[in-house]
Amino acid sequence: MDVSSYLSEVNKQFLTGIAKEHAYRGYLKNLLESILPGVIATNEPKRIDCGSPDYVLTREGKEIPIGYIEAKDIGEPLEGKKHKEQFDRYRDALSNLIITDYLDFHFYREGERTVSIRVAEVKDGKINPLPESFETFTSYIKDFAIFIGQSIKSPEKLAKMMAGKARLLANIIHNALDSDEESSANNDLYAQYEGFRQVLIHDIDTKAFADIYAQTVAYGMFAARLHDPTLPTFSREEAAKLIPTSNPFLRKLFQYIAANDLDDRIVWIVDSLVEVFLATNVAALMEQHGKGTKRHDPVIHFYETFLAEYDPKLRKARGVWYTPEPVVKFIVRAVDGILKTEFGLSEGLADSSKTTIKVDMPVVRGRGKDRATRIEKVEREVHRVQILDPSCGTGTFLAEAVRHIYEDFESMPGIWPQYVRDDLIPRLHGFELLMASYAMAHLKMDMLLRETGYEAKGDQRFNIFLTNALEEHHPDTATLFASWLSDEAQSANYIKRDTPVMVVIGNPPYSGHSANRGKWIASLLTDYKQEPGGGKLKERNSKWLNDDYVKFIRYGQFFVERNHEGVLAYISNNGFLDNPTFRGMRWHLLTTFDKIFVINLHGSVKKKDGNFDENKDENVFDIEQGVSINLFVKTGRKKKGQLAKLFYYSVHGSRKKKYKLLAESALDAFEFKNIDLRSPSYLFTQFETKGQSVYEKGFSLKELFVVQSIGIATARDSFCIKFSENEVKKLVGDFSLMQIEDAREKYQLGKDVRDWKVEWAKADLLKSNIDENKVEKIFYRPFDERYTYYTGNSRGFHCMPRNDVMQHLVSGENIGICFNRRVEENRRFTDVFLFKGIVQLHSLSIKEANSIAPIFVSKEGICGEKIANFNDEIITKISRIIKVPFSLEMSNNKESFSALDVVDYIYSILHSPAYREKYNEFLCSDYPRIPYPDNVNMFWNLVQLGNELRQVHLLESVLLNKAITSYPKVGDNTVTRKILSKDWELYDVDRSLGRIWINDEQYFDQIPLLAWEFYIGGYQPAQKWLKDRTGRVLTRDDIRHYQKIIVALKETDRLMQELDKVWTP
Repeated sequence: MDVSSYLSEVNKQFLTGIAKEHAYRGYLKNLLESILPGVIATNEPKRIDCGSPDYVLTREGKEIPIGYIEAKDIGEPLEGKKHKEQFDRYRDALSNLIITDYLDFHFYREGERTVSIRVAEVKDGKINPLPESFETFTSYIKDFAIFIGQSIKSPEKLAKMMAGKARLLANIIHNALDSDEESSANNDLYAQYEGFRQVLIHDIDTKAFADIYAQTVAYGMFAARLHDPTLPTFSREEAAKLIPTSNPFLRKLFQYIAANDLDDRIVWIVDSLVEVFLATNVAALMEQHGKGTKRHDPVIHFYETFLAEYDPKLRKARGVWYTPEPVVKFIVRAVDGILKTEFGLSEGLADSSKTTIKVDMPVVRGRGKDRATRIEKVEREVHRVQILDPSCGTGTFLAEAVRHIYEDFESMPGIWPQYVRDDLIPRLHGFELLMASYAMAHLKMDMLLRETGYEAKGDQRFNIFLTNALEEHHPDTATLFASWLSDEAQSANYIKRDTPVMVVIGNPPYSGHSANRGKWIASLLTDYKQEPGGGKLKERNSKWLNDDYVKFIRYGQFFVERNHEGVLAYISNNGFLDNPTFRGMRWHLLTTFDKIFVINLHGSVKKKDGNFDENKDENVFDIEQGVSINLFVKTGRKKKGQLAKLFYYSVHGSRKKKYKLLAESALDAFEFKNIDLRSPSYLFTQFETKGQSVYEKGFSLKELFVVQSIGIATARDSFCIKFSENEVKKLVGDFSLMQIEDAREKYQLGKDVRDWKVEWAKADLLKSNIDENKVEKIFYRPFDERYTYYTGNSRGFHCMPRNDVMQHLVSGENIGICFNRRVEENRRFTDVFLFKGIVQLHSLSIKEANSIAPIFVSKEGICGEKIANFNDEIITKISRIIKVPFSLEMSNNKESFSALDVVDYIYSILHSPAYREKYNEFLCSDYPRIPYPDNVNMFWNLVQLGNELRQVHLLESVLLNKAITSYPKVGDNTVTRKILSKDWELYDVDRSLGRIWINDEQYFDQIPLLAWEFYIGGYQPAQKWLKDRTGRVLTRDDIRHYQKIIVALKETDRLMQELDKVWTP
């Protein structure tokens, strides 16, 4: 068939008026095979339905594809949005690709379009050939078929190509599994998914399974090719042979992948992966990879690069971060030293002594008819020093333990192989949830032991298992599956159920929104959700105790407790050291262990502790959370009721400095501080205690306000909160009439989340009858009031509207005071502000969930009797000290004090520079505390200044009517600048005055530097207010409002200085 005949056949179908894309597929196949003798253009509907391109081109007798073609119906757009997601997926994954509508052909190489050619066009209702392009088209097709991918010479390119193909493979597997599920098909691929779900990871869905399967195939092949001695050849079969026998699970998986009966829907993309590796000398490529860092294992370093390319969100969701070598080496050395000094084991980690345990075993009793199998306790001799990494990732900690132990055997290599077989492999255990990491851990262990001179004999496996560590052992599954999947699960069960683990080591994942929600680990966590000494933890929101790293600490503690002795050694998020919510966790750890060593490595991007220069403190990881090395030791010698001794060391500085310290130091070289444990917080940090007893005599804002909560969480601020009433009204009107998916696309609402769904938001609006009276002012940031539609219903238009508190603020007449539980950002305490209306969650700072308390509450909703929202005991004590009675209403003659007087008193205290300076560490660590007044004069002096501050911050003071800035230039008033440091001009250094440019012609002038830099909470209002209006046109009211903000900030500073004149804390 030539091009002219092809177009003639296509035109016949086209003229019927009912032909669709599939009607032309056979003609294109015939054309391609005519132009390309010896080439097969496979067009398999089952493959296509699962996400394969329409045609996969291979040479006769060969498996590896030479090119791919995706065809759309005649006239379908080959550019633009309609098929963009699908086309991008193919362009990222397939290096030699044609996209066509049967008439127009777009050729792509390495993701870039190289040429386009049209062989015909639709005109007057029929297909009109363009014969002048036939010869060129034929030459392009021939050139397409002889394409040989360029050698891949950079790790980044290889990672990108692997990731593209893996994403495509995952998509195809996902579609295939969903198709099988709908049709109840019974094939190998679906059986494997069912096996994973039932035996290994019970809550896995088809998409998650497709992800881990695709990663494992891609990276398993990478690992095999890395050690392939025959570079000119590579195949699925070769990859299977290179998987070590020490990993029976993965070996059988790859034997399935290598088999001739591999699911036809995925075989083409797996072979496409082979094509990538044929163009790559992986060993040479990896030789230089990772140099200049502390990562000397190129395989594992590359896996991190691959995962970041494949799906950064997946990596973040599971908290996957590579542990730097100096950290790993230090922790392993420290554990070795503890075993020697605290437990009297002279060989430390190399110890091969044994102990006897009792395990449940099936035992046959009786004879004949009475013969039966029963489960009985049977004694078994096992090694004493059993080592577990419950989140072993790529096996970094276990491998370092092997290296450390090997150092003791370098002088006697003759005994090493026997020691490995009899006394090392049986003691090393690892659990891993991500299958590609699991595969790498096995490969790493195999390679390492070979390097030391150990040659595996027989089928002894490594005790590294694909399992969810945070699930309790489940009943043995041999009766459910006589398969390699159940073998893996049973082996993991033995570790979880029977093995007397003495050392738990590793770097657990960090993920505040944990994907691990099993009932068993949740039940263990209840110990951490208790107040020190007992009783339910008195926290309104304890969700951070559900972070994965907390679960893994509790998990490791479980093993050591069960063994009655041992060491738990992790590097982890350091948030648990001093966060008030974690006090129950700290208490439980103190009651379990004898000694706790904490090396606080700091490094948080947002939280800077102490007076260290934050610009010079770096994290040992590329993450935002600060970290610490934590060593928990249980010897069993501590008396019942005693708390552990806590030893603390803090190190700030560059990453290089921290690496050097860890690389060169033993545990006993650190000058630990013996921390005095104090109730009720039991902080695991060195804490400034000077003045603490005086500070704690005051009352907490948490104690004072009876009704309070954190602010409103919308889940979609840019959608739910607008700058004007009219914008809200238009949004509500339009959105309520739209289809769900149309609204999701128009407003860019993204995927639904647990507590907010597009459907719920719409239903909530409709239920409210679209009442314009529900359009409310909402205070979004200091001095920044906006508008929203407020129904008060949870999981509605707003995710969490906090109506139990906000109902007292919706009228806009009541005042609310906003404050923080603790300050985690890089700043000192400035965290208090007053608002008049409902308040958003981060109105005071973006890092913390800000608390809001109304000054007055109504007994029965909005129209009920108004009362002060105060703890009567605290008010009574203030009254007794100052000898003045309390009254709900204000008094002009000071014969009584009112609710507003109390607020003004508090407000002045928390704005006192001296108070903030003296008690900064305490103010930043928990709800602010307020000293009781010394006498009546002190009280009224502070009330007066607090009153002035209140009026300034609510923009009610007459002082704000006189502007101190100017807006001198004419223009369109559009904020086009991003309000960065380059947009600020300090033109009068002597008087500290500057101007901020909002566009290239206009600016606000004569802004005092102190106002420009002034902080309220985590924001600088003079900057934040303008920054949030980038792209908007400022109205006259906006300009006047901004000028008032500048006056308010300058007045705040003046009043704060006055406070220090009338009161010294």
